[in-house]
Amino acid sequence: MNPKFLVRLSTGKRFQMRTLKTLTSAEFVKNPSNEPVLEYRNGSEERKLLEKSLDKFYNKTVEVPIVIGSEEIRTGQSHLQPMPFEHSRAVAKYYFTSKELIEKAIDNSMSARKEWEQRPFSDRSKVLLKAADLASGKYRADLNAATMLGQAKTSVQAEIDSACEVIDFFRFNVHFASEALKYKPLDGIGVTNKMIYRGLEGFIAAIAPFNFTAIGANLCSAPALMGNVVLWKPSGTAVLSSYIVFQILREAGLPPGVINFIPSQGAVFGDTVTNSPHLAGINFTGSVPTFRGLWRQVGQNLEKYKTFPRLVGETGGKNFHFVHSSADMDSVVPNTIRAAFEYQGQKCSACARLYVPKSKWPEIKSKLVAICEKIKMGSPLDRTVFMSAVIDKKAFQRITGFIDHAKKSSNLKIVTGGNYDSSKGFFVQPTIVEVSDPNDKIFTEEIFGPVLSVYSYPDENTDEALKSVKTCTPFSLTGAVFAQDKSFLAKASIALREACGNFYINDKCTGAVVGQQPFGGAGLSGTNDKAGGPTYVLRWASPWTVKENTKPVRDWRYPSMD
Repeated sequence: MNPKFLVRLSTGKRFQMRTLKTLTSAEFVKNPSNEPVLEYRNGSEERKLLEKSLDKFYNKTVEVPIVIGSEEIRTGQSHLQPMPFEHSRAVAKYYFTSKELIEKAIDNSMSARKEWEQRPFSDRSKVLLKAADLASGKYRADLNAATMLGQAKTSVQAEIDSACEVIDFFRFNVHFASEALKYKPLDGIGVTNKMIYRGLEGFIAAIAPFNFTAIGANLCSAPALMGNVVLWKPSGTAVLSSYIVFQILREAGLPPGVINFIPSQGAVFGDTVTNSPHLAGINFTGSVPTFRGLWRQVGQNLEKYKTFPRLVGETGGKNFHFVHSSADMDSVVPNTIRAAFEYQGQKCSACARLYVPKSKWPEIKSKLVAICEKIKMGSPLDRTVFMSAVIDKKAFQRITGFIDHAKKSSNLKIVTGGNYDSSKGFFVQPTIVEVSDPNDKIFTEEIFGPVLSVYSYPDENTDEALKSVKTCTPFSLTGAVFAQDKSFLAKASIALREACGNFYINDKCTGAVVGQQPFGGAGLSGTNDKAGGPTYVLRWASPWTVKENTKPVRDWRYPSMD
């Protein structure tokens, strides 16, 4: 079965899937829709294909080269990408790129730039639409298997990310760019005007995180769509899935050198690209310290550049669920469990702070604990598992450091969880910590793991607690309010306008969908350029305004001078 363009037909409590006629590229651009999420039920065709790919990647270590132009390069600096849940096994062997090779990649990209930038947009868009079709069909199982094994995602989390969101980014960016190109400036008397979008004057450095295969796919492909050349540095803990995305783009017709695949040590890559006079932009998702460091380096090197580089970044958050006394508590609990603990709390949007009125905290606490005690952890190959391992040893140590802090602090109480084990994989139990002081670091600093901090505020101080959501942390990425009281929802929507870039009402603070909820936040959460929305692609374009005069001026004097 080709899983492209499937539709769900309701049959009571179950769903059946059937294949629809494949849309042409032109039909999609005109009437875009999100890629449906496959369910991987027992005996389904997609389940069989996924299990085949899982078996393939589980039993071998794939060698992933550096790719510059058409050349595959292997250096002496080889590294392994282990399976987080079984770290004695590696899914990939890859190589770090030296400063000299990064400089070579820059030269190669700049050589490819002119021809690619001058290609018609229609030609460039065909590459991404073809890549979307390949990801939807031929490579879907491989993308999901590589993400499950290499990044420890369950099948449903992988399907949402490495299949659907990758596909959506490819297709919707084409749609959004096509819509932007429709803009026609006004003509004057004897004057014809037009706007043309060029690529930026140099190369883009795309620096990707481990947690979403789709983020890496978007960071490199969106600038390329708009006529740019890109150096793509994938995360060392997501090399295999990133390489499959790169292979898809090349198979879809992306010319050599337009995107160069450059696994690198972070400091070497950052130092080299920010020292190049040809740097035109950085497209980044990762930590605040790293993005600040890159921004600082760009500022120090401004005199070197041929243009002012554009810096686009998303840096995470300390996301919240704020519960009002009027909320539907039976909805609050499962939404919070999913937002806090799906993918081990390693989503940029994961819920890390829970505000609950004291009068409702005993009820919510008992329900949260009851679910946490049922959560099964283990290998994502086990379909009954809800959570797997965190990404690597460094993350494990950071997360468990916060848990140990909670165990020692008199201001904190571990409600459930608190255990961890790295003997086979980097496993951290879903942990809920009750906070008496909302200024404690566990409530204000990003943890990026399965730790949920709860502050139960006095019911009579609801407004004060609402105001503190913004002030207690510098992050402003995602947040949600749960309430049935319409007047409170209106008040909260105003009070929290700057507390998050993506705001949810009676829904969890995770799960933004391309084309539905463009994603990004401000404050220390980033530049809020909203990936998955119509403005994002324009960050990677340089508008060129062309005026043609069809009524030549013959006199230098103005009529008012007569």
